[in-house]
Amino acid sequence: MKTKALTILLVVGLFAACVKVPITGRRQINLLPQSTLNSMSVTEYRTFLSANAVVSASDNQTIMVQTVGKKIADAASQYLRAHGNAKRLQGYKWEFNLVQSPQANAWCMPGGKVVVYSGLLPITKTPEGLAVVLGHEISHSLANHGNERMSQQLGVQAGGLALDVALSQKPQQTRDLFMQSYGIGSTLGMLKYSRLHESEADRMGLIFMAMAGYNPNEAISFWQRMAAQGGAQPPEFLSTHPSNSTRIEDIKKAMPEAMKHYKPTGGANQNNKVKQTKTPPVKKP
Repeated sequence: MKTKALTILLVVGLFAACVKVPITGRRQINLLPQSTLNSMSVTEYRTFLSANAVVSASDNQTIMVQTVGKKIADAASQYLRAHGNAKRLQGYKWEFNLVQSPQANAWCMPGGKVVVYSGLLPITKTPEGLAVVLGHEISHSLANHGNERMSQQLGVQAGGLALDVALSQKPQQTRDLFMQSYGIGSTLGMLKYSRLHESEADRMGLIFMAMAGYNPNEAISFWQRMAAQGGAQPPEFLSTHPSNSTRIEDIKKAMPEAMKHYKPTGGANQNNKVKQTKTPPVKKP
């Protein structure tokens, strides 16, 4: 009887945790409390910023990152509220920081904690190119992709412990798992699952950047530039992603849907191309 009762409780719990991803409609299971992940995010974000060279808030590159990021975040929030998904915005306090690093990378933790690496800017080139990346990363966060990854990995690596128990009994392992699940400082496992998330974030990101006034067609040019960076040692940003040819073809298929949301504002291209002649000032950790 106990086994049967536990089975019923598990099925009910899984049903309650099963939700649909915005835009794509894919069913997902998020077993971890988002509020706890948001709390972990604040701590890890502060730790990361204190250990890395953060570019000054007055620098033109940082201003561009924050301007584009805010527009994308506002558009995404507007979409979610209009489609009955406002709950996904709970606990979000958006922050956008640029760090001095040669890596061509960017990420978004739960709760809207975003970092762009300066090594990505020569590839994004313009605000619209940057909007491709930020739309993609913001989509990862709002789609709760990290929750899915961490839910699955917690079962494998921590023996199925609840998140609060894992944090108390295996704090370092759980912290490392959190960082891996959000693609921060390490290469992720579960590549097949990760590629599904990448394709989903591409589609969502196109719509969010279009709503923010950035031409989604720039995504094709951006990923072509990223492909040219590959060679024998692809950038970290590409390490778990679909092949460039597959990604570009999928983006082309999703373009008509994104263009329905595109309303040029006249301000999307207000920033000039990123200048590479000067090293931006940084805050020392």
